[in-house]
Amino acid sequence: MTTHEVFNQVPPLVDYNPADYPALLDALALADATDGVSELQAIGAIAGSAETQQLGDLAEAHPPVLKTHDRYGNRIDEVVYDPSYHQLMRHAIGFGMHGTPWSETRPHAHLIRGAKMQIWGQADPGHLCPISMTYAVIPALRTTPELAALYEPGLTSTEYDFGLRAPLSKKGLIAGMSMTEKQGGSDVRANTTTAVRQSDGTYLITGHKWFTSAPMSDLFLTLAQTSAGVTCFLVPRVLPDGSRNPFALQRLKDKLGNRSNASSEVEYSGTVGFLVGEEGRGVRTIIEMVNMTRLDCTLATGTLMRVGVQQAVHHATHRKAFGDYLIDQPLMRNVLADLAVEAEGATLVGLWLAHLTDLTDGRSQALRRIGLAVSKYHVCKRGPVHAAEALECLGGNGYVEESRMPRLYREAPLLSIWEGSGNVAALDMLRALAKQPETLEVFFDEIAQANDPRVTAALAELKDQFGDFETMQYRARTVVGQMAQLLQASLLARYGNPAVFEAYSRSRLGREHGDVFGTLPVGIDTSTIIDRATAKAAS
Repeated sequence: MTTHEVFNQVPPLVDYNPADYPALLDALALADATDGVSELQAIGAIAGSAETQQLGDLAEAHPPVLKTHDRYGNRIDEVVYDPSYHQLMRHAIGFGMHGTPWSETRPHAHLIRGAKMQIWGQADPGHLCPISMTYAVIPALRTTPELAALYEPGLTSTEYDFGLRAPLSKKGLIAGMSMTEKQGGSDVRANTTTAVRQSDGTYLITGHKWFTSAPMSDLFLTLAQTSAGVTCFLVPRVLPDGSRNPFALQRLKDKLGNRSNASSEVEYSGTVGFLVGEEGRGVRTIIEMVNMTRLDCTLATGTLMRVGVQQAVHHATHRKAFGDYLIDQPLMRNVLADLAVEAEGATLVGLWLAHLTDLTDGRSQALRRIGLAVSKYHVCKRGPVHAAEALECLGGNGYVEESRMPRLYREAPLLSIWEGSGNVAALDMLRALAKQPETLEVFFDEIAQANDPRVTAALAELKDQFGDFETMQYRARTVVGQMAQLLQASLLARYGNPAVFEAYSRSRLGREHGDVFGTLPVGIDTSTIIDRATAKAAS
């Protein structure tokens, strides 16, 4: 066909290294962890390649398929994945992004792992769900040392060994969570699944679970009611003798996004479980697992923001409209810089929280608890509106699947919903403060270290919010959002780029930024900010 010539179209953004992202490098520098840069560069070279992006496309286009029975009518309850999914999993586990940091002795293991997640996460978010759960299960499992001794070597192994076989016979293990039920959702104390102790010390579990992701995992932490209350159990898909544990997959969820990952409904009927922690203390047992997956929600949202703004800047650099490149038009520069500022703040706070996971002193752990609660709420709430604005920068070209932008848009809401939606996250922060009110002063002290007049003024306003406890639940989103923004501002002031901090503080402290990007005040150094968000070609 010779009816037209194709021009003014944007080349694909491939073969670049996401480990060159300045905000990520800033986070490593704040923890004096620059010794990990070479490892991250190697992973980034693979993550930014055209081949890896194609793997993500294939995993997204060919979602998992449930096989309840074999050809002879035997119940098998297995899920079949596209080969691309297994390739992505093999990479992620080989990079040590699952349970490996818990077995490492280097001082920045969790921070480096968080950076790996942010780099590799652009390939495909779905397969990172079992990676995240495997990472998160180990702290809970360690409440029962005999179980940890058995399974932790497999959960920290860097070999991917797919298939349902006796766990201790495998080279590597994947773990999942099976918590929520139809009637309860986040309110796990409303669960009706029961567990009955047997003479050999195991428990037989009966009930249903409404969301069980990655059901082909080897081990699951699950909650069930005993006579003592909600209790945590370890449920293997295959028992030590090689027989299948009753674990009936009723169906796979037809989800908005996260399509490469299987999420299922499960029925337990005399399913064998091993006690984790104490009877009746199930919520307390899994709380650290929940915290770890909330950390990954925050990290993953930062990844989506970084990918979105890099795609938007790339498009604007190569696309002309009304006689000029989009990147040179003032209003577009405002939008791109605003998106970039949001992405940098989210990236820095996520990696700062990962850094605190490496530290064991009381102050760091108190900061991590409160910082994680407020950041999971705020960063993940900002994710969907950020994805929508980044998509809009590409116009109609961003609305088609081939641009990959709709994938970001579909993925973003999950990270706000997973491990407690907005209200749950905000109220959890208030409950945490009620139990440990001294952590609030630790948080305020951390903010004040910015030593900046704008941060100081905003901190004084925030403290005033805590003078009225009667209406605190009603105002929880406002208060938690302010806490999260102040935390990001303080980190940017101390460890970030001055132009980014200037834009963040002037646009978000003491004023309502809202859900519309592109409202930065006049006088912002957009050139520096946009340059930091520009994906550089691989050398």
